[in-house]
Amino acid sequence: MQTVKDESNRKKIIIHTSILGILANVFLAGFKAVIGILSHSIAIVLDAVNNISDASASLITIIGTKLAGKEPDRKHPFGHGRIEYLSAMVISILVMYAGITSLVESVKKIIHPDTPDYSTVALVIVAVGVLVKFFLGRYVKSVGEKVNSDSLVNSGSDATMDSVISASTLVAALLYLWKGISLEAWLGAIISVIIIKAGVEMLQETISKVLGERAEPELVQQIKKTTCSFPEVLGAYDLVLHNYGPDAFNGSIHIEVLDTYSASELDDLLRRITAAVYEKHNVYLTAIGVYSTNTKDPKAVEMRNNISHLAFQEPYVLQIHGFYVNFEKKLVRFDAVISFDAPSRRAVYESLLQKMQQAYPDYTFEIAMDIDFTET
Repeated sequence: MQTVKDESNRKKIIIHTSILGILANVFLAGFKAVIGILSHSIAIVLDAVNNISDASASLITIIGTKLAGKEPDRKHPFGHGRIEYLSAMVISILVMYAGITSLVESVKKIIHPDTPDYSTVALVIVAVGVLVKFFLGRYVKSVGEKVNSDSLVNSGSDATMDSVISASTLVAALLYLWKGISLEAWLGAIISVIIIKAGVEMLQETISKVLGERAEPELVQQIKKTTCSFPEVLGAYDLVLHNYGPDAFNGSIHIEVLDTYSASELDDLLRRITAAVYEKHNVYLTAIGVYSTNTKDPKAVEMRNNISHLAFQEPYVLQIHGFYVNFEKKLVRFDAVISFDAPSRRAVYESLLQKMQQAYPDYTFEIAMDIDFTET
């Protein structure tokens, strides 16, 4: 369970890591800018610009973390956690902007080239920059994964990529000193394209989370397992999770119970399930729907078995649940989970309904075409 104290520690870790990133990038940017200008090296200058971009990204991470930690209010009752996704999106845009700017400058240098003038000091500083950015990137990304911060993960991945790019700059400098071949501008263009590509990928990943991704199958299975650990629960279905920031989930689920339970017994059960799921998985179930299972008539059990057998003969039917039959009204209702892989989910549903009507012509069927939100 993630407590308020845990969340506070998470924010502190993100902010401290971001401050470390700012200091390291500002330090590197200053040295690289001076060396790049003195040696007429466009690649080193672009590397310095990229360091400033990385420092800005760390600052945005700090601001986003602070804003995301605000308490829920009347307008935002589920909190402000999604601001972290917006800050990650801004970082992605900054990375793309830096790449586009670098590409423009590189093209200018290709058209109007300058002769680079490397010194031993310049090469040593670039080499040091490679090591600093590599270890900084590994560290920031590992912390980001540990505390589930997309902003830190993006910053760490960007820094690791920067170390590779800086290493390429170093190789180009050594090639120039050895063979007199200048690949500065062309290398700058390649660097720019790589930066733009990384920014686009980061943006796509963040937008995907803002739009709403399916929950991790492992978390879903754990929640269902916890729910079904109560002996009164015969099955757990239709789990829907809504993400309101990293590790901040609200959701709903349906459970199947015997039709003999009273309202007070159900109330007690639902409260115990809600508490257990929140304690073990930090997920608050805002609603728990109830399916009742026939127990008073053995004919209902037999009918359910027959209908299940018929349903699973239909391709793409993954599951049926919530089965209930009213013999007096000659009404049968259940939910049928139909796979997203079906060419037409509606066609599968119509075929299933037709098959049920043929098997039980005297009955009316109410079949809900259901979705498994965690289907892989």
